Amino acid sequence: MSKSQKDANLLPDEQLVERILKGEKELYEKLIRKYDQRLFRVGRSIINDEAEVRDIMQNTYLNAYLRLASLQNRSKFGTWVIKILVNESLLRKKRNLKRQQTLDKELSDENETPLKSLLNKELKTLLEKAIVELPEKYKLVFVMREIEEMSTIETMEVLNLTESNVKIRLSRSKELLREKLAGKKLKEVFKFKIPYCDRIVNYIMNKI
Repeated sequence: MSKSQKDANLLPDEQLVERILKGEKELYEKLIRKYDQRLFRVGRSIINDEAEVRDIMQNTYLNAYLRLASLQNRSKFGTWVIKILVNESLLRKKRNLKRQQTLDKELSDENETPLKSLLNKELKTLLEKAIVELPEKYKLVFVMREIEEMSTIETMEVLNLTESNVKIRLSRSKELLREKLAGKKLKEVFKFKIPYCDRIVNYIMNKI
């Protein structure tokens, strides 16, 4: 790693974005690696399929890069890119639900039973299962505030909520999870594996 690259590791998002826009596109890797874990956890709280979340992350980073010049407050890259991911994930979830409903109807018409146990097979731990089963409006706030330690303001911006709504949803999510979360380590939830991070970096850097 060159001295310039080492120095880049210490730069705030705003300066990284400025340098990327001036032609140092290799620095985009710094932003990808910085936010991979956060994006994965947020995406995983919406989409119950790791491979699909990784695909959404790749699309998110690529779209963010293509629209980077439009980012007005460049120090807010982290909030902005998460918002892109949330929107993409919700659209994907809606399409998946529609597809599943069509499949269920077809199977029902043929007197066959859909495989409804797939969801549980994808969950690795009781803790992840408890979070996945939360209503979406509570789950998103819980993952952002408690697992990713995003600020109330960041969460408000990403989800377009008021401060009181964020606090109420966070409190409610804790009530729902209290018994199952006793003694568990939140930082182990939806752990994003380094090899997957490397693959996303390689994919994005080759595309740009």
